[in-house]
Parts: sequence; structure tokens; C-alpha cells
Amino acid sequence: MSLIAVILAAPAGAGDILPQPKSLVIDRSIPAARRASMMLAAQRYYAFWHTGESRFAKEALSANFMDRALPEGRPQGVEGPLFASKIFRTAVPDLAVDVEEMLLVGDRVVGRLRFRGHFSGTFNGVAGDGRAIDFIATDIYRVADGRITDNWHLEDNLTLLKQMGIVKP
Repeated sequence: MSLIAVILAAPAGAGDILPQPKSLVIDRSIPAARRASMMLAAQRYYAFWHTGESRFAKEALSANFMDRALPEGRPQGVEGPLFASKIFRTAVPDLAVDVEEMLLVGDRVVGRLRFRGHFSGTFNGVAGDGRAIDFIATDIYRVADGRITDNWHLEDNLTLLKQMGIVKP
């Protein structure tokens, strides 16, 4: 299946919402239908982080979803990302995500992501002043039956906290 066919496999009306990777590397040994379902699951999850719309997370994540890098205080399962997004969007209401690179290998999708916005809300009792936020993250998803079952992630939280003025350089 071509990349165009994968993009067209997205739900009607979602094409303008599902973030497209700037760079895409695909293991061609993965059957075409499976590649398409893996990419769609990842794009739905990226759309969740890009828009804050919980429906995208619920469409992307398996009912048995496990966060394998679960931060302290965050619930496990599908509720964890919903909780994290709500907290983070309180701090950065205009949060946007760019998918710099997406790799499909075996049963995994690896995404190199860039998060941008403005710290104009509140975070842990600290009021934002509108300053720009721009940090990176890397996510690794295991995908089965068109849903993300496991997630390993690493965010550049030090850069984020410095940009928010919470940690001094």
C-alpha cells in the first residue's frame, strides 16, 4: 500500500487533523494492511496530543494499554494520557505537535515529536506569562490489531521546565 493509500485510509474528515510525518521510514516486510493500521493508530495518538481531543486517544489506544514509562502520579491505562493532556493543556492551551519522523518497524512505531505552544495557563501553581514552549520527545508504540498496546516515551522535560521559568538555567 502506498503512503497516499495509507493517508486515504484515515476516517472521513480526519485528513486535516491527523498529523503527517515530515519523514517516514517503513519496514517493507510488514504487510501493507498492517502498515496502514499501525500508521493510523500512531497518527490518531499524535492527533490526540495535537488537539487534546480524547476521542483520538480512545480510537488509538487498546483497552489494555500500558505506559511503560509511567511518570509518578499518572494513572496507568487509557486514563493516563487523558489525565496528562488535561494537566498540560491547562499550562499550554495552544499546544501543537509536529511529527518530525515516524518509523514503522516490526510491531513498533517510533515517533520523533516536537511540541510547541505558549505557557499562558498554570502549571503546578505557577502562572504562565505567554512565553514560547518548544521541546522534543520520542515515543515508541507497540501496535496490535490496529491499536497501541504499549508506549515507551522520553520527553525533554528539562528544556520544557527551563522555558516555563520553573527551572533556572
